[in-house]
Amino acid sequence: MISRLLALAGVAVTLIGVAMLLVLAAQAGFFGPVPRVIAGAALSAVLLAAGVRVFQRTGGRVGGIALAATGIAGAYLDVVAVTAIYHWLHPVLGLAVAFGVATAGVGLAMRWRTQPLAVLVVLAAAALSPVVTTRVVLLAFLIVLQLVCVPVQLTRNWPYLHVARTLPAVLATFGFVAGAVLGTPAAGVRTWVLVAAVAVALVGITGTIVVVRHRPADLTASLTMAAALVPMLLAPGMYSERHIAVSVASIAAAVLLLVAAVSMAPKVNELVRIPGHTALVAAVAGSIAALEACVGVTETRTLPTALLLVALVFLGVAGQRTSRPAAGLGAAFAVLGGLALLSVASPEVLASPNLSEANLGVATLLGATLALAVIAVAMWCARRLPGPAAGSAWPWIAASVAGLYAVTTTTVSLGVVTGTPNGFLLGHSAATILWMAAATSALLFGLRTLADAPAVAKLALGSGLLVTAAALAKLFLFDLATLDGLVRVVAFLVVGILLLLAGTRYARAFADAGTGNAPDGTATTVTKRTEEPDDSGRAS
Repeated sequence: MISRLLALAGVAVTLIGVAMLLVLAAQAGFFGPVPRVIAGAALSAVLLAAGVRVFQRTGGRVGGIALAATGIAGAYLDVVAVTAIYHWLHPVLGLAVAFGVATAGVGLAMRWRTQPLAVLVVLAAAALSPVVTTRVVLLAFLIVLQLVCVPVQLTRNWPYLHVARTLPAVLATFGFVAGAVLGTPAAGVRTWVLVAAVAVALVGITGTIVVVRHRPADLTASLTMAAALVPMLLAPGMYSERHIAVSVASIAAAVLLLVAAVSMAPKVNELVRIPGHTALVAAVAGSIAALEACVGVTETRTLPTALLLVALVFLGVAGQRTSRPAAGLGAAFAVLGGLALLSVASPEVLASPNLSEANLGVATLLGATLALAVIAVAMWCARRLPGPAAGSAWPWIAASVAGLYAVTTTTVSLGVVTGTPNGFLLGHSAATILWMAAATSALLFGLRTLADAPAVAKLALGSGLLVTAAALAKLFLFDLATLDGLVRVVAFLVVGILLLLAGTRYARAFADAGTGNAPDGTATTVTKRTEEPDDSGRAS
């Protein structure tokens, strides 16, 4: 342990000295550019040669790794300085040389079968490159380090190298993106930062897929992929132009959701072999990008429609493929869409004719209609997914409450959209009638399945009675005070008739159950044993 600590300290101090030689000496005017670069390259070569020699000796593993890592990292810093400070090399040529230096270092680590050498080379070069330059070209040199280590993971299970190659590029790109979001950089700088964010994300996705194809249980690869996607997800915030931000977010969402969808297609996944944890990371990141696109492309009134459409797709896929992650993402979008709809069509808006006319329209009508569709698909999905939620009453209660509110929003919005003088009143009257119709349907369904499926019947009857109570409460607490004339008469008459129908059918069903008849009115066979005397006088 002491030898390793001393070696690490030596690596750090030596590389700091190389950075000072390349940067601070230039700032102070010591030596000329050529002597500084030649001195740095010569020192790196000597350290690398000494490392190779020491590693071959007995007990020289620690010292050899430290010397070789220092030499290779010093050479990398020399290339960064030649490209970014002195501009002796074109950036493309400088990146190519840097790629070669990093490849040599990682290749030596593979030959020596030592993960610490590869990690030291990458971390040392990445940590001191910002000392040499803080311009956007720095991101390119860090991405080179991220890229050059991808092939290593095919033959070596080196999880620490995953982290070492990913985090420097991610953190630096995140810093540039955050600076562009908070500041006002030039258009050219934003473009290069966006290119860097895309490159970091693509290298992260490609590297992870390459690794998990051979080692499906490698969670580190999926976690580093998640980290590599962070700058890309923040990149749309750099642009005040809505169309650019939406385009970036939409493309990111399409690519990531496509990666996640591959795991749900058995024939395609046999070729690609993407494990569940990698698909989950792609799905979550793609959902975040889709959320950004929805927010960017819509306004306050149309946002619920976009969110609920995405929720409908996720829930449909979840029910078709019995996928819990897709169901969770669909539920999240459904909640967000419901909250967005609630912010537009709040209870205060629905209760006031003036506010309803000012805030409700075609957008809220479409959003409320989609909310009803989402509720229906969510209930279908909940029944298909295995688990306690399929037989629990809480999802049905939540769906009933949300459905009642969505029905009210739909009818009131429709009444306002039609432009009739009593549109608001007609909408509320229709909402009350639909509430009671839904309650009656649930009660009749529960009574019909009472003998065959008692658990389902109990759930339907409970929901129907709750909705009945809600419809009566609305009828007497709101409609009686708000509605007037023929509208109020129609509401009371229809609700009353439905109540009579439900009450009559309810009483008949339980009376039939008590006398042994089926709920549909047919008699059931009851075998009754009687005791009658036979010829011998004994009871049979």
